[in-house]
Amino acid sequence: MMHFYGALILLVTVSAACGLRCYTCVGEHCTDKVTCPANFDRCASVNVNGLFTKSCMSSIGCIGPIKCCSTDLCNSAIPTGPSVLLLLVSSAIISLFL
Repeated sequence: MMHFYGALILLVTVSAACGLRCYTCVGEHCTDKVTCPANFDRCASVNVNGLFTKSCMSSIGCIGPIKCCSTDLCNSAIPTGPSVLLLLVSSAIISLFL
């Protein structure tokens, strides 16, 4: 059991040391990824008059039309997380009953 906790602590330390990763671009199609500098703790997305911009940002700048999130590569246009899981579960349920 001690080995498990040691491995868990090592994993958390390494992931924290690597920094947050975000998509960065100007335009609709974002594929460039960057590791954010130390003081930037959020991934940001903003759409101003049809011009999309994605980058790293400090949480202080997350106001107004700027949408921010705090997990790796969370500012992509591809749905991730609970929305994908919900879509898969609902598709499976529909498949079973139809």
